[in-house]
Amino acid sequence: MIAPRKPVRRQASSPDWHHQFLAMLPVIGNYADHAFRHLDPEGREDAVHEVLANAVVAFARLVQLGKPHLAYPTVLARYGVAQLREGRRVGNRLRIGEVLSEYAQRKKGFVVERLDRFDKESGEWIEAVVEDARTPVPDQVAFRIDFPAWLRLQTKRNRRIAEALAVGHPTGEVARRFKLSPARISQLRQDFHQSWREFHGETAAAAGAVALAEPQPSACPPAQARAAPRGGASQPGEPVPYGT
Repeated sequence: MIAPRKPVRRQASSPDWHHQFLAMLPVIGNYADHAFRHLDPEGREDAVHEVLANAVVAFARLVQLGKPHLAYPTVLARYGVAQLREGRRVGNRLRIGEVLSEYAQRKKGFVVERLDRFDKESGEWIEAVVEDARTPVPDQVAFRIDFPAWLRLQTKRNRRIAEALAVGHPTGEVARRFKLSPARISQLRQDFHQSWREFHGETAAAAGAVALAEPQPSACPPAQARAAPRGGASQPGEPVPYGT
């Protein structure tokens, strides 16, 4: 019996317009990097990627219309920058009623400030975390001292994630901001909790309490049966042999 020949899967080749856009990619990237040079490195990188995404969507639309010859790298770059400054991101809806939406902030003229970045020197954002009438004052003072020290032990990205969670941002919003899955943010939340306990020595103290609760071996040897020597009872002062 002859086994049937398995069909060979051929990898689909990339369309020609992909190569055309890749040739324009360095110019678009440099234009976007210069346009958002005032941002921090992480924010600038995110802005450049958004501009590239808007540019490739616009170029693909021109290809569909049969007008790829009208596309120039600087024109696409300016279009992508303008789209991003208007709060228009590829794949995201324009949510006019969402306070954290850049589009809503621009259209309605308000700004959402990050409490954890408002004043690093005075630590006013920490006040927003610990301001609670039910928390004793000594605990609040200890937290203001310990929390910045604990943050310095984290990586730069984990520090920003911990700060975002500390000021009350939901898991989904933090996941979208840092381009992670909600499950990963939940896992980091548990890691932060464990790290915070280790920072305060709670895990070591708990391990010591468990060790103290375990029964300790006796320092004395087990009692052995004593047998009197043959011939009568032992006299005072005489050694008593151990036997079975």
